[in-house]
Amino acid sequence: MGAAPAPARRHADLRFLGVTALAMAAAVAAWDAAMRAMAGMAVLCTNTAAMSWLPPPGGTWTGVLAAFLAMWTAMAVAMMLPSVAPALWRYRGRLHDAGTRRADGLAAMAGAGYFCTWMLIGLLVFPLGAAVAVLEARVPALARLAPAATGLVVLAGGLFQLTAFKARHLAACGAMRCACPGAAWRDGLRLGLRCGVSCAGLTASLLAVGMMDWRAMAFATAATAGERLLPGGPRVARITGGILATAGAFMLARATPLA
Repeated sequence: MGAAPAPARRHADLRFLGVTALAMAAAVAAWDAAMRAMAGMAVLCTNTAAMSWLPPPGGTWTGVLAAFLAMWTAMAVAMMLPSVAPALWRYRGRLHDAGTRRADGLAAMAGAGYFCTWMLIGLLVFPLGAAVAVLEARVPALARLAPAATGLVVLAGGLFQLTAFKARHLAACGAMRCACPGAAWRDGLRLGLRCGVSCAGLTASLLAVGMMDWRAMAFATAATAGERLLPGGPRVARITGGILATAGAFMLARATPLA
C-alpha cells in the first residue's frame, strides 16, 4: 500500500492537532476540578501543600485511591502531553507513510498505552504517600521534619537531573522505535516507561512540593517539554536540575537552622 493522498493526510493532521488540543484542555480542566474538590478534605503531606492521601471521615481507601488516580492521570496528561505529542505525531506519520489505514487509531492506542504506564506509576506512588500520611497522623512530632524532608526530596530530584542515568533515559524517550500496526499499545507502554524513569526527579519534586501548586506544575511541565523538544535537551535537563538542587538546598537550610 502507498502513502495516503496529500488532502487526506492534511485532514488527518488537522484531526490530530484538534484532538491533541482538546485532550490537553480537558486534562487541565479535570486536574483543576480534582484539585478544587480535594482541597476541602486535604491532608498535609511532606509540606504545607495540601494533598489528600487519607480517607475523609466516613470515606474508604478505595474511594481515596480512585480519586487520587483520577487526579494523577489528569496531571500526567496535562504535564506530559506537550512532550509526547511530537513523538506520537512522528509515529503516526510513519504509519501513514507505510500506507496503514488505521494510522490515527493506532497512534491514539499508542498514546493510551503511554498514559496507562503513568497510571501504573500512580498506583506505585499512592501507597508510599499514604504510608507517609498515616505515619504523620500517628506521630504528630514528625510534622516538624516535613519541611526538611521536602527540601531533601527536591535536592535529590535536582541531582538526579544531572546524572548520566537521566541523560540515557532522556535520549531514549524522544520517539517510538517501531511503527508496526500490531505493536501500538506495546510501543506506547515502552515509551511511557522510559519517560517515567526520565521524569523521576521532576515527578518526585512535584509530589514533595505539592500537586496542587500551580507554580510547581507549570515548572515541571515546562522543564519536561524543554528537555525533550529543544535542541539542547540535555543542557535544559542540567539547568532545571541545577535550579531544583539549589531550591532544595535552600529549603533544607531554612528547615534546619543552626543552633
